[in-house]
Amino acid sequence: GAFLVSQSIFDVKGGTRAVIFDRLSGVKEDVINEGTHFLVPWLQRSVIFDVRTKPRNIATTTGSKDLQMVSLTLRVLHRPNVKALPKIYQNLGVDYDERVLPSIGNEVLKAIVAQFDAAELITQREAVSQKIRTELTRRAAEFNIALEDVSITHMTFGREFTKAVEQKQIAQQ
Repeated sequence: GAFLVSQSIFDVKGGTRAVIFDRLSGVKEDVINEGTHFLVPWLQRSVIFDVRTKPRNIATTTGSKDLQMVSLTLRVLHRPNVKALPKIYQNLGVDYDERVLPSIGNEVLKAIVAQFDAAELITQREAVSQKIRTELTRRAAEFNIALEDVSITHMTFGREFTKAVEQKQIAQQ
């Protein structure tokens, strides 16, 4: 009896939520909040999600409008949309961020960087950053992922462009 009772109780700790997978009816629609809860052993199991904001870096190398190679790293602070956890679990699984963020991040970076030439990427960094943030937030929302912050943490250019900029600075001095 005691074994059965221990198998039917589960804890949802602070900063996490759970969804219930039922062998007969699939993923339940309800999101389980923090605390101690019951389930039917063997028939049901709990799937725990961390719902705190987490950082993730997305790095890519792509071409600018004037065909200069640019290496960028984005820092994205993200969390799942809690109300949509059952849907996230059904469609993407517990590693939803691993499956979605790198691909949409690369896609958005490539599309937006291609709209600017290398010099504009430097002089209009804030506008570029804002465009990336807006588009990435929109794309992530399609997968029920909320983005708290998106920022460019690193941007470097190909050797030829960097050398040309240095030559120009030397000439101006």
